[in-house]
Amino acid sequence: MRLKAKFPKFTGFALFLMFIALLTTLEGCDRKKLIEIERNEKGGYRLLVNREPFMIRGVIYNPTPIGEGPGYNFFTHRPKPWKVIDGKLMEEMGINVVRIYTAFDDLDATREFIRDMYQNYGIYTAVSDWLGLWEPNLNYADPAFQEKTKKNVLNVVKALKNEPGVLMWILGNEHNYTFSGKIRFWTSPEIEAIERPYQKQLKKAEIFYSFVDEIAAEIKKIDPYRPVALSNGEVSYLNVASEVCQNIDLLAIIAYRGMVFGNMFERIRDTFDIPVVLSEFGADSYDAYKQVEAQEIQSEFIISQWQDIYKNTTLSGNEYGNVLGGFIFSWTDEWWKFNEACPQSWLIQNTEASWSEGAYYYDIEAEGNLNMNEEWFGIVAIEKEKKGKINRRTPKQAYYDLQKFFSEI
Repeated sequence: MRLKAKFPKFTGFALFLMFIALLTTLEGCDRKKLIEIERNEKGGYRLLVNREPFMIRGVIYNPTPIGEGPGYNFFTHRPKPWKVIDGKLMEEMGINVVRIYTAFDDLDATREFIRDMYQNYGIYTAVSDWLGLWEPNLNYADPAFQEKTKKNVLNVVKALKNEPGVLMWILGNEHNYTFSGKIRFWTSPEIEAIERPYQKQLKKAEIFYSFVDEIAAEIKKIDPYRPVALSNGEVSYLNVASEVCQNIDLLAIIAYRGMVFGNMFERIRDTFDIPVVLSEFGADSYDAYKQVEAQEIQSEFIISQWQDIYKNTTLSGNEYGNVLGGFIFSWTDEWWKFNEACPQSWLIQNTEASWSEGAYYYDIEAEGNLNMNEEWFGIVAIEKEKKGKINRRTPKQAYYDLQKFFSEI
């Protein structure tokens, strides 16, 4: 007797659900290989996106209008500045990733931005989180603060993980500067019981980096398809991070070293051998010594920095390259940076320098050696005249020189 195979009967709705589940599975299989980091036999790294080599030609995007300050949320601005002008300008320049410092609370608006940038301009987004750095009750040694901060980060990941325009997650910014109290301050009885100041700093580093690694591990459970980066100011304390961070895929380093980065990439390879992206670097376009705008010098420095980045990528033919690209600071000038506590000052582009860095030698002889002008770091200037309620953009020389550089690599 011939047996007949029996198949379950499904309603139309059940079949629809099965079809959706199949699409989700296939999407997951594809996404699994969407973004990868590969290491070669020499120890060099490269980033693959859609199975193709990908160099991050990035810029930090925080387009604060004239008259607005640090609390400005561009995601909810209408009209959308990226659709009015910025996205097209970036696409024409050759930018392929933007870094945002925070997703803010309106995650629907953030999702809309990420989707617009990816679908309309082919530009990915690296989503960062401040990890509560500017919260009034900041304390990474406090379990309650840790839990609240982790919950906020994971909510962002859950909300945005299905967007194909998200390239990576970046945790923190320059939090290692809190260990010495250079920015903010936090402690605990355990830390204060340590006598030597530097040992206190090492303990803070251990606490903070362990916390970041815990968040990274949780992110990977939610989104196993994208890399998670630890952001760090320069290379300090990376020896501690290398011991406790087992779930970090790459380092997002902030560095202002002048025209080149010296031995920084080699030091990272020796200390914490994972790939590197420059998550913040650049040069301002104001000569604090001569008190004049200096677009040519800004461009000279930025092009030199990009040349140094490129030669340390495997895409340049350097088999030992450990750099995946970088994010220029920043897209537009920010007129609020010199005095963020004084809204009246946000209507004028201040020419006073905020800090000193000798590697930017052309104006280090300025009074008090203060030569870094926070309000002039954009590669695009903003004008008081508006176009569609958006401050007009005027690309600086660095924009056009980078456009040419990106087209040649």
